[in-house]
Amino acid sequence: MIEVSNLYKSFGNQTVLKGVDLKIEAGETLALIGGSGKGKSVLLKNISGLIKPDSGKIVIDQQDVSQLKGKKLGNLKDRIGIVFQFGALFDSLTVYENVSFPLKEKTKLSDKEIRQKVLKELTDVGLENDLEKYPAQISGGMRKRVALARCLILNPEIIFFDEPTTGLDPVIAATIYKIIRSLQKRRKLTALIVSHEIPGIFKVVDRVAMLHDGKIIVTGTPEEIQATKNPIVRQFLTGELE
Repeated sequence: MIEVSNLYKSFGNQTVLKGVDLKIEAGETLALIGGSGKGKSVLLKNISGLIKPDSGKIVIDQQDVSQLKGKKLGNLKDRIGIVFQFGALFDSLTVYENVSFPLKEKTKLSDKEIRQKVLKELTDVGLENDLEKYPAQISGGMRKRVALARCLILNPEIIFFDEPTTGLDPVIAATIYKIIRSLQKRRKLTALIVSHEIPGIFKVVDRVAMLHDGKIIVTGTPEEIQATKNPIVRQFLTGELE
């Protein structure tokens, strides 16, 4: 579904991505791990089209993203959903209004149809009784679930998560990951999760890739990653490498 080849991205004199190669198969969930400030979110933003790489290629469903323009690029982006690190909810809108916002902006559905869809999404993430609450009135974990419901409301085929459990305690984080995994399996989504939650993230993904010094240094199943002899990966897993 997604293939990244020899991707480079710099900001000023700092080269963050130094020839990244990565494949994500259709219907799988891949975790992107690595130290803080090493470019995980930058790579995600390149793949999702939020920023443009300096060089290299990103192919999504056999389409070279760099060659797409206008309607074709818009159609591809409509197939992609993003859940940002801090949810990016509108503070002045209720839970219901936040989730319904994309439908009102991008569709011509009636209010009744929109309500049916919003209720379904909020029920799927366990928030069907919190429609009229505002983001400030709910917990951090609930805000993450609202952001997830809003992302899924347009039925994306591909979904990107940028540190979806940042700031949450381990129990709540585990719940968020279980919800993500359940929805991904049910809808057969292709998912990329940027995460520093080790080893919690290993329980809900099919494969793991580690970004270090601007490149993907290893990919494999969670079991393979945890058993690897690669010294850099070992240091990261044991907390010796930040």
